[in-house]
Amino acid sequence: MRIAIGGFMHESNTFATFPADLQRFREGSLTYGDAVVPVWQEAHHEMGGFIEGATKFNYELVPIGMAWATPAGPVTDEFFDHFTDALSTGCRLAQPDGVLLALHGAMVTPKHPDADAETLRRVRAALGPNVPLAVTLDFHGNVSPQMAETANILVGYQTYPHIDQQQRGLVAAELLARAVKKELRPVCYVAKPPMLLNLLGQDTARAPMAGLMRQARAAESLPGVLSVSLMAGFPYADVPDMGASVIVVTNDNRAEAKNVAEELAGAMWNVREQLNVPCPQAEEAVRRALACKKPPALLIDLGDNIGGGSAGDGTVLLAELLKQHARGFVVVIHAPAAVEQAKAVGVGGTLEVTVGGSTGPLHGPPVRVRGLVRSLHDGKWVEAEARHGGRRQNDQGHTAVLDLADGNLVVVNALRTPPFSLGQLTSLGIDPKSTKMIVVKAAVAYKAAYMPIGGEIIEVDTPGLTAINAARFTYKQIKRPMYPLD
Repeated sequence: MRIAIGGFMHESNTFATFPADLQRFREGSLTYGDAVVPVWQEAHHEMGGFIEGATKFNYELVPIGMAWATPAGPVTDEFFDHFTDALSTGCRLAQPDGVLLALHGAMVTPKHPDADAETLRRVRAALGPNVPLAVTLDFHGNVSPQMAETANILVGYQTYPHIDQQQRGLVAAELLARAVKKELRPVCYVAKPPMLLNLLGQDTARAPMAGLMRQARAAESLPGVLSVSLMAGFPYADVPDMGASVIVVTNDNRAEAKNVAEELAGAMWNVREQLNVPCPQAEEAVRRALACKKPPALLIDLGDNIGGGSAGDGTVLLAELLKQHARGFVVVIHAPAAVEQAKAVGVGGTLEVTVGGSTGPLHGPPVRVRGLVRSLHDGKWVEAEARHGGRRQNDQGHTAVLDLADGNLVVVNALRTPPFSLGQLTSLGIDPKSTKMIVVKAAVAYKAAYMPIGGEIIEVDTPGLTAINAARFTYKQIKRPMYPLD
């Protein structure tokens, strides 16, 4: 078998004003042809699973291309057209027996609110109707019925933090290989309960989501059911298909796929109120962190969740820590201008600089800090463990560590980088376990890395592009009614 592999992954926050263009994908990961394999083969990612599947399921790899960028605003139509053309042309020229495609499921462009479905439509047009097409999707994908009509197989991650990506890639690879060999005739169905899930409630280790996942795994043991994916959706995309969903793949039995999917969707609906998790404002949260008996306290900056497309330069918690005279904190802020000023001063020099608020006041006003430039770094590190996102090679751009005294450190970096790996700090000579408080600009994804070292976890209802309270946003395109908005 000759199996083409490729991917186009972006989680698009439609409330963000900074688009995902060519440069953002270059900063993330952009590879074509044979260059895909060395970048992704050792990654804990579905692309790693696709590559491993070649040996496990006896197929020849035909790498086409892979594009990934840190969540931001919508992908530009120019880059979307460029890369979908690369995928489509690659598939047309390769004439493979089957295709494995890694998509996110929440990609948006100005012209295409369901950009993943449009990607599939273009790839399908290049392949023709008879070539099996298997797709992996992020747990936060806003899955549309159109995706199930175009692809033969849809398989979503089932952990949040996402640490099962490689395994789910192998599931898709096995089902595709069997479909190519005519052992299966997979069909998909997508059910969509009218609900928006709070990101904290999406944590797959937290009830009731943990129980729903057990139901999904039990459903996979039913006769003829090949895969079940319970999908939480991405609430920061104002598009018609935003929201939770259930994907079921069966062997040539669409009626059974529909029955199983609708039953699980009903189970999600029945616990909808429990899936909304309240949390404190910044002032109360910092007071709790100061009183923490088992450091480090983790202050989770929900409104500035970089992995959800926020700016990464929120100052609400930094300002509150300074106001309450906290000691022993670490805050990472995206501040390219401050990095350049630190480089100009040099290690050991004193720097007074303004950080944060560069993209507007939504995440808090700019804050003036003064300290010594403790160290300067290139911002690169390698993550060997399975972490959310599955990436091995990491880069936060040129980075400076500012020592504000009293054990307080502000890290400024040149590239927006989600805190999915402790390497973001340890590569700078910072021991997270020796700190008293760490501000983590995330929601749930950080847990795979930070849970082993964290004391008390304090999730904070901060304002921003990824605020936990959906009522902070004005939705114009989503289907209504939608719980909990209606």
